[in-house]
Amino acid sequence: MTDSPAVRVPLDPEEQPILDRVLIIRDHLSLLKGDRSTYVKSADVVKYHNQLVEQVEQLNRIRANKRDEQNRVDTVLDDCFRLISLFFLTIGRNREAPAIYACVSTVKRLLDHLVEAGFYLPADVKSIEEHLDKWEQTIIRGKDQHSEHLLTLLKARIDLCRATLRELKSPLAKLEGNMMKTYEKLVSILRSLSASNCRSKFPAQEVKEFEKQLLEIQAELHESPDPHEGKTAEEVYVERMAMVQICDGCTHSPDTVVKSLLARCILWVEIIQQKQGKIDPRFQEPFDKLIKVKRALEHMNLTQAWSLRETDLYDYQRSLDRVDESRVDGNFVDAEGKPADLHAQRTLLYLLRKSYAFIYQYIISSEPVSEALMPIYNQLLTLKRCLIEVKKSGGVDSPRELYPYSMKLNSIDNMKKDGKFMVGNDIPEGQSSVSALLAECFDLAYELRNDADDRNEENGAGNGLEQPRAQELNPVRAE
Repeated sequence: MTDSPAVRVPLDPEEQPILDRVLIIRDHLSLLKGDRSTYVKSADVVKYHNQLVEQVEQLNRIRANKRDEQNRVDTVLDDCFRLISLFFLTIGRNREAPAIYACVSTVKRLLDHLVEAGFYLPADVKSIEEHLDKWEQTIIRGKDQHSEHLLTLLKARIDLCRATLRELKSPLAKLEGNMMKTYEKLVSILRSLSASNCRSKFPAQEVKEFEKQLLEIQAELHESPDPHEGKTAEEVYVERMAMVQICDGCTHSPDTVVKSLLARCILWVEIIQQKQGKIDPRFQEPFDKLIKVKRALEHMNLTQAWSLRETDLYDYQRSLDRVDESRVDGNFVDAEGKPADLHAQRTLLYLLRKSYAFIYQYIISSEPVSEALMPIYNQLLTLKRCLIEVKKSGGVDSPRELYPYSMKLNSIDNMKKDGKFMVGNDIPEGQSSVSALLAECFDLAYELRNDADDRNEENGAGNGLEQPRAQELNPVRAE
């Protein structure tokens, strides 16, 4: 496994034994991640987590007078803590401090890229802020259960994220009403244009449609076309970016924010129409790598509920980190150290940002249920959706129509031993979540059955064989 590119400082001989042990832990975690023959057990994850914390405590003692030092030990520790974090999500222990390490690392990257991109929606900022609040509460709850060193590190990273959030919120502070609607529409168009620019075949007609929408917005705002004579579209784009520099405490008038973004959108249309989806050949390799990662993460979106093991995200995350950290002063550079043109820079940044956004979405969507119970949990989710749709469409005419649902629910309920869903002799995490979902499904089926009975009584129909059978349709209540 390759470490992230980083400046290496000489390794203190005292730290060599720690590095050796941490590398062994990482190897064990990698083997555990790749083993699909069985589900991940809590005991294994906790064992490696405790071993890792021991090494961190030893490292902190050695570095008592050199707290800011960073070397290979730190990069390997980061790998391990990310893996441990994703393992905690995999085993359903989402509400514990170690689980949020990978979450916060991903959010920090995502926030930095939003600042760099210079366009985003208020909803993006709000979602991240809400999850930071939630993770901070997780740290507070875990102060008596987890290593003080880990909690301090997580709190420091959350504070960094909050500082970046303040930067992002400033330009939007005065946007409201129609100006906010226009801004949000422009963000949507610019994202769609960036996506079009990365397609295998450039969608010229689709881009023309977006250009038409932009010209309509330009007319609504009474803005004059910008011919930018004597300058390239890329040069003027950089100028427009500078007009709304994102920084902590910066405020701009709503007109400046919206009109600057409109100008960028129109210039970006011109740039991508010139390029026709072709990137500078010097940057074809990172482009292909990022496209591959983005498509894999997109495909995962279709199968996430049924097949995603959170540790699968690790390899994608590290691939993205390596590309991101290979930049020099924020610029993608070629083999000779020459920076990319604006089109390549913005295209590669879009792919990075989009891929990190997918990872963020998968992490926050992770259910607090062990992968051992996920097949049952997913079946119940499907049953719940079906029952809700039946209810929305007017219910059932006869309780007999609910028999397939009740039979499936009863078969799942009968899998419990002493009130627990067991796998062998283990009691996987997530029992309360699965049981609560099962109870919801029984309640929905019970309500649908009662509604059908009530309608039949109102119509004067005899119940006959369809007398209430609460135990069959709702054994959870019957207990």
